[in-house]
Amino acid sequence: MNFRKRAAVGLMAASLLGSGLALAPAASAAPAASTASAASAINIAGTAPSCVRRDVIKHKKYVKVTNGCGRAMHLKVVIDWGPDSRCLTYQNGEQWQWHWGRGSYGKVVTC
Repeated sequence: MNFRKRAAVGLMAASLLGSGLALAPAASAAPAASTASAASAINIAGTAPSCVRRDVIKHKKYVKVTNGCGRAMHLKVVIDWGPDSRCLTYQNGEQWQWHWGRGSYGKVVTC
């Protein structure tokens, strides 16, 4: 680089540093452990695992949920455009039936 180009680059760098544009703080990611504890603290619901069996008869607006996970699960049936079931605790091997009048079956979620 010749002297004029180096001087121009130096002046641009000085003007950027002087204006504060280059002094923005660096972003930092939160540790994975704190993210997991935050998610459990607010109890985010997700789709129930595959060990939860769902027998759905849509035209009868009926679902039977069976817990086969080997441990207690907190589950609820989500009905699209209708009332969801309440959150229930299922012991391993326990079944529960849900009928709804309005809407259509959406999914079973943890809660």
